[in-house]
Amino acid sequence: MLPHGRPAPLPPNAWLRWDVVARVLPRERSRVLEIGCGRGAFGTRLARRHDYTAVEPDPQAYAVARERVLAVAPGARVVHGLAAELGPDAAFDVVCAFEVLEHIEDDEAALAEWFGLVRPGGRLILSTPAWPDRYGPWDEAVGHYRRYEPGQLRDRMRAAGFDDPRVRLYGAPLGYLLELARDRLAGPGGPVAEEPTMEGRTARSGRVLQPSSAVAGTVAAVGTWPFRVLQRAFPTHGTGLVAWATRPR
Repeated sequence: MLPHGRPAPLPPNAWLRWDVVARVLPRERSRVLEIGCGRGAFGTRLARRHDYTAVEPDPQAYAVARERVLAVAPGARVVHGLAAELGPDAAFDVVCAFEVLEHIEDDEAALAEWFGLVRPGGRLILSTPAWPDRYGPWDEAVGHYRRYEPGQLRDRMRAAGFDDPRVRLYGAPLGYLLELARDRLAGPGGPVAEEPTMEGRTARSGRVLQPSSAVAGTVAAVGTWPFRVLQRAFPTHGTGLVAWATRPR
């Protein structure tokens, strides 16, 4: 259980991402679905502000996420499985998918499915790694099929039916150093063990390099604070992107 209902700790790169996501989320209380919530680090933050539902297919990550989320929001719902488990009538004000789309081979089909989960006038918010030419050992090790250019992701969202897609990059300058470190960990001789299947790589993507204590989370939060502020001056530079769009009314 989390001490005193505190949100779960975030690793450094997730702090950079959350700085953008938090400013895109609606201020009013909303029905929010998170697809692929991992171990619930973002979920504990979303659930404290909104009526929160999550789905997570990996059983280990699901177990951690459920405990964490319910510790801060007992009325939240965390489901082991995919979005299809929610039923055909499920609809949400906001659907989120953070670091998920790049793990799905047919990303166009995934976006079309997510469109159906957003109520008319609602919003899709997602994040992915940026720039295909930066695809490296870490992407391979954690089951990424691709990285995205901003315009490419906008086009995918429009093709799925969403209006007014917007993209904001994050991570400059600290994200470049963090990405270099991850690539070295996943490269030849690095400590990230080889995993033969894409399913296995995807499953572990939400488990590796995650802070395991409140102290580690505090260090990451304090250490990244100046970089979170600094990256706001470089909205077209960075190693990751956050995108959002609206389903037409």
